[in-house]
Amino acid sequence: MTDRTLARRVAERFREVNGDHPMTAADDAYVTGQFVPLEALCASLGRDADEARRLMLEGLLPLPGYLRSDGAEMVPRDLFRLAEAAGSSERLRAWFTAHWEDREQGEAEWAAYLSGQYVCLHSVTPAHIRRKDELSAEIAGALETAPAEPSPEWRAALHARVDELDALEPAFTAYDRLRFGGPTSRDTCVDAARARFPNGSPAA
Repeated sequence: MTDRTLARRVAERFREVNGDHPMTAADDAYVTGQFVPLEALCASLGRDADEARRLMLEGLLPLPGYLRSDGAEMVPRDLFRLAEAAGSSERLRAWFTAHWEDREQGEAEWAAYLSGQYVCLHSVTPAHIRRKDELSAEIAGALETAPAEPSPEWRAALHARVDELDALEPAFTAYDRLRFGGPTSRDTCVDAARARFPNGSPAA
């Protein structure tokens, strides 16, 4: 039986991190298609959902990505993947942060990972996190310094980056724009880039 105290504490921590924003029916539908309830995932893997909640509260496993409007803790299907790659939840932090040469950056990324807010990636791994950051910075820089009349080569380079980022990121939902306080990286680096510089068209 679920320990309701643990579930309540996870929900409280989630709202501390994300704020208390309503989930619409459209948000629920999106999340249900992209994520899985913690209880269901643990049952399918023979894991204890309450133990997973304890690990979340101890800072050894990420918080849920979303709380559905019915209270379900929605997590990625590969929630335990990185802990398994590291050898255990206790070893995960050292394994994870070692992917960044800058120790402070590694710790900052670890904190972001634990927040559960890396819903911006289909699969959350250090390599994907680093590549997303690189692509987002490159695309933003290209848009900021775009020539008045971009060459075909410039457009091709931009769209190659945009397409790669597009493959890494899901669609997001309206709830994300509330908790992040503005547009998502898909809004600014994928959709906006394609709208401003459509393939084969002059610059907007």
